[in-house]
Amino acid sequence: MKSLKEICAGIPGAAGLQKPGQEITALVFDSRKVVPGCLFFAVRGTLVDGHQYIDQAIAAGAVAIVCEEIPANINPEISYVKTASASFALGLAAANFYDHPSTKLKLVGITGTNGKTTVVTLLFKLFRELGYKCGMLSTVENRINNEVIPATHTTPDPVALNKLLQEMVELGCDYAFMEVSSHAIVQHRITGLQFTGAMFSNITHDHLDFHKTFDQYIKAKKTFFDELPDTAFALTNLDDRNGRVMLQNTKAVQKTYGLKSMADFKAKIIENQFGGLLLKIDQQEVWFKLVGSFNAYNLLSVYAAAMMLGQDQEKVLTILSRLSGAEGRFDYLISPNKIIGIVDYAHTPDAVQNVLSTIKDIRKGNEQVITVIGCGGDRDKTKRPVMANVACQWSDKVILTSDNPRSEDPTQIIQDMEAGITADQQRKVFSISDRKEAIKAACHLAQPEDIILLAGKGHEKYQEIKGVKTPFDDKQILAEQFKLMS
Repeated sequence: MKSLKEICAGIPGAAGLQKPGQEITALVFDSRKVVPGCLFFAVRGTLVDGHQYIDQAIAAGAVAIVCEEIPANINPEISYVKTASASFALGLAAANFYDHPSTKLKLVGITGTNGKTTVVTLLFKLFRELGYKCGMLSTVENRINNEVIPATHTTPDPVALNKLLQEMVELGCDYAFMEVSSHAIVQHRITGLQFTGAMFSNITHDHLDFHKTFDQYIKAKKTFFDELPDTAFALTNLDDRNGRVMLQNTKAVQKTYGLKSMADFKAKIIENQFGGLLLKIDQQEVWFKLVGSFNAYNLLSVYAAAMMLGQDQEKVLTILSRLSGAEGRFDYLISPNKIIGIVDYAHTPDAVQNVLSTIKDIRKGNEQVITVIGCGGDRDKTKRPVMANVACQWSDKVILTSDNPRSEDPTQIIQDMEAGITADQQRKVFSISDRKEAIKAACHLAQPEDIILLAGKGHEKYQEIKGVKTPFDDKQILAEQFKLMS
């Protein structure tokens, strides 16, 4: 426990606390999770305004409130802190409450539309093999050394995040590698953290349901770099047209990487096939298990970050050459009759094109590419027709299906996707709303040597329909279908 004064240190508007010595048992921003003695944050969310639940929080045992508006009827027994942003205050308070764990290890954050999970996973695996104790926070899972902790968000809320970082510190972790989503930046989930390094992979069309415009999406990513201290490094993909933008105004040490540009860290693709990649990195030729040009960028960024963290070049490249990527990222399996199935989390137009262009680069030329693709419900609708069009441009056959429909009608989502299909593309398109049936259909359409891409769900082990998550695993279903072909 800590005093209210200690927890509120640095929060604008926290001067003159009514009960600065009040002991606080927990930090809470969800009124349903209030416990006696806690400090409640009335955060304004996208759907709910925490100010509506202040009285409920007090009735459940909250002893202090951080809010943006003081209630009309105040309780004289309660300390109120009025601040401009309760979510910003929550980030600072969480860091204070857990004794600033990010300052006690080297924390590296990765942001960008695509590649975050693979980069974080590779960094975690690399530094573990280099002999360090490490933590990882990713879309797929959170890890503290060998312990796996299920992930619910790409970037956890500030309280959960600082608690995880504190546990990493207690278990002796030297490094922590985390995905930093644009939502997390805007919602101040990383406020109060001290980063040793920040990495930018790329930025493409995504999350415009939240950010409204592409410029706002770029601005969100850039904020991460703007707030870095001069002791940190900022590493950016110079081949992305917004890569330089991330470095504007940052106080951090600026470094770049790229395959095409005159960057600080450079690589060249020598071979790209289903067996892996042969890259020339800083004049060293190395064979890697990962496939595709997008993974060349991922590998190069991991190598560059390791160099910025003072690691030995030869050791880093040797270990990287042995590593596999994250689950559900260009995961492939081969049927008994030589059909190749690829499961990938690609759920943006650019990610879909990256995967399909990789397939084009390594295919022999005569085989069909059959893509099964859907779009998530209650998410950015503007990308639906674009994703369908991209899939049609790069595939011989396309099956439009469900992803996670959530509260939406799967048929309507598919109709939104169909709007992006041109007249000459329609002959190659099928629409099957049941995803399992769509996967079965792709397998029936495929001939030996053909390639099936299941895009959108990747590592996910569920499908969410009308608020209910039911078990669903693309790779497992594909493997079952392949087994029936034997």
